[in-house]
Amino acid sequence: MIQDLSKLEEKITESSAWGNVQNFLGQHIDIGKDISISIFDVLVVATVIFVTTIILRIILRIITNKLPEDDKSKFNVVYGYFRWLIYLIILLVTLHSVGVDVTAVFAASAALLIGVGLALQTLFQDIISGVFILIDQTVHVGDIIEIEGKVGRVEEIKLRTTRAVTIDNKVLVIPNHLYLTNSLYNWTQNGTTTRENVEVGVAYGSDVELVRKLLIQAASTHPDVISTPEPAVVFTAFGDSSLNFKLIFTLADSFKAQFPKSDIRFEIDKLFRENNVTIPFPQRDIHIIKKPE
Repeated sequence: MIQDLSKLEEKITESSAWGNVQNFLGQHIDIGKDISISIFDVLVVATVIFVTTIILRIILRIITNKLPEDDKSKFNVVYGYFRWLIYLIILLVTLHSVGVDVTAVFAASAALLIGVGLALQTLFQDIISGVFILIDQTVHVGDIIEIEGKVGRVEEIKLRTTRAVTIDNKVLVIPNHLYLTNSLYNWTQNGTTTRENVEVGVAYGSDVELVRKLLIQAASTHPDVISTPEPAVVFTAFGDSSLNFKLIFTLADSFKAQFPKSDIRFEIDKLFRENNVTIPFPQRDIHIIKKPE
């Protein structure tokens, strides 16, 4: 009989303790007039946030597994920004799922969110483009790129902008979203060497085989021109006033191509003068018709 009474007391104690726990978890906290949340809801939200954190870390490891160390640190900064955005979305969805009225939150913050969204639209475009650059590795530090007619050597790739230096030693700051809206020419993605050319015209009646020989000589003797592949000459057209040729050669550093090309033009002019090859200028015959008196 005593044992039965003790068991009954234990059950009563347990039920009352569980009841106290339920009462405690069911207590609501009022935030303003329209928002009310219980302690149990807070625990559910905390659990969901914890699980979301683990999933985000797994995704981060998968994405950054093959990235270089420098790019990993940059991507981690982006991850930090988007992590808080994801947390906010998960928080609101979870609160709505457990029965909390979040309509008031959306109503109160709608105007603010619209204003902030419009203000940060370009910023997010730049950041997302920076993420794409880091992931697909289309542009690297040291590459020579051309975008919107501007050419520069990439010095630094940031999340919002890419910094390049032009041939005039001017800093070119490129917003990353331009990579999505414009055609990007990467001169050195296939290697550091590039094919360059110099065009020239000679007078009709010139010895075209001599012209070919002199052009190849002008390119081959320049120290910056690579011997393999060898320079080549293309007869491009019969022009209005000249026979047009294109001298094609390979340079190891195309970023400073204007200087070797200038030297080759000087050499071409010198060789043509020594061999009596004329570079013509446009000429027109004018016939004057005299009207009868």
